[in-house]
Amino acid sequence: MQATLLPPKNSVFCAPVTANRELAECLIANVPMIDLLSAELTRAGLQLVENAEAGVRTLRIPIDTWIELGALLLLGRNEKSARLCDSDGVVLAWKGFEKPEDCEQELRTEAGCFPIVYPWDLLRMNEEVVALMDETSLAGEISPLATISGCVRISPTARILPGTVIEGPVVIGPGTQIGPNALIRGATSISANCYIGQGTEIKNSIIYPNTYVSRHCYVGDSIIGSHVTLGSGTRTENHRHDGRHHVSMIQGKLVDTGRFKFGTIIGDGVRTGVNTSIEAGVKIGVARTTKPGSYVDKDLL
Repeated sequence: MQATLLPPKNSVFCAPVTANRELAECLIANVPMIDLLSAELTRAGLQLVENAEAGVRTLRIPIDTWIELGALLLLGRNEKSARLCDSDGVVLAWKGFEKPEDCEQELRTEAGCFPIVYPWDLLRMNEEVVALMDETSLAGEISPLATISGCVRISPTARILPGTVIEGPVVIGPGTQIGPNALIRGATSISANCYIGQGTEIKNSIIYPNTYVSRHCYVGDSIIGSHVTLGSGTRTENHRHDGRHHVSMIQGKLVDTGRFKFGTIIGDGVRTGVNTSIEAGVKIGVARTTKPGSYVDKDLL
């Protein structure tokens, strides 16, 4: 069975994560999305081909989708041309024609499949991927006074300092230093050459390479770009007092994120002053800065 990965339908809504990189290069569990999906499809026994080589039996999969393997194989076994949709009718993949609307049949799945439209969908995809990890790998320099539980992957040359607590699923890249006395938990991916300072907590987040998170910070349910410096005491809000879903401004309109816990999206090269507080759902664009003691309650793009 053949499959081809197609360009994303629309990646503009994922800014500022996609401001300096293609959506296909966004990191999931510290791996570029296109490499992760290619490896998963190959492991499932599918032959990847270029779009120009796709035939009537080739599965056409946009890069900006997360599809459970069982649902994808259901599409592959279908005899007629068909499009695979989620429970809301959003097209996830198809076969038989170049355009999904030309297919003869529509298959719907209740499985955990979804399109990647907004930056918080990348968080959801990261949660799904790291939850599938079943092997712990502890390389690097790990203090005997650190506490590690759950499925955790620590790369060679990473340093875990005394008093640090890591509760998996967590992935930590090479050259990264964490602690002392830091807390890393819940579906978190920290990429290469990062620094997570004393007393800092990172929860359910994606941290891109070469980022410095200073001491006594809190980053929850957030995506932090590369070469970012979060000043001491920088904190993200991630919970609404009224218990409703968080909303975020996308091209002038408030969009329901569908998430009860959601922090911030920070682009590459951002620097925050000490004791900066960031309201939930707020995005900070590439290379923006905040003054010490700032409260960021709207997008800085």
